[in-house]
Amino acid sequence: MAEEKEYGLSRIEKLCVEKGLRMTDQRRVIARALSEAADHPDAEELYRRAAQIDPRISIATVYRTVKLFEDAGILERHDFRDGRSRYEELPESHHDHLIDVHTGQVVEFRNEEIEKLQRRVAEELGFELVDHRLELYGVPIQNKAAKR
Repeated sequence: MAEEKEYGLSRIEKLCVEKGLRMTDQRRVIARALSEAADHPDAEELYRRAAQIDPRISIATVYRTVKLFEDAGILERHDFRDGRSRYEELPESHHDHLIDVHTGQVVEFRNEEIEKLQRRVAEELGFELVDHRLELYGVPIQNKAAKR
């Protein structure tokens, strides 16, 4: 955590300052909660975490703030088929996601073979791949075997 913070600012707070966003106390709390997240929280979970720090924060403030951060290119929003938008800091390097359909746990991964295959498919279809998003949905193998 100490290396994530420079001069007392979280990574997301620094990005907000760099992009010229006005940082209220409540936005700072939300930015810190996002920077400290090891998962992909939805707005409700982010609200719970932020409200533990500052009980005056409303759910509406959380929704407005994540939208502001998303529009500024600081956060990325994901819809992992569970009816909730979930957020992560815009990644420095590309990665894909594997989602456990039972628990909603999100596992980030990168596989160079998949990356090469996607580029090849695009080229074979006459395209240059400029962006993509891959989401895999599964269940842990031990759960699958137990259900049979």
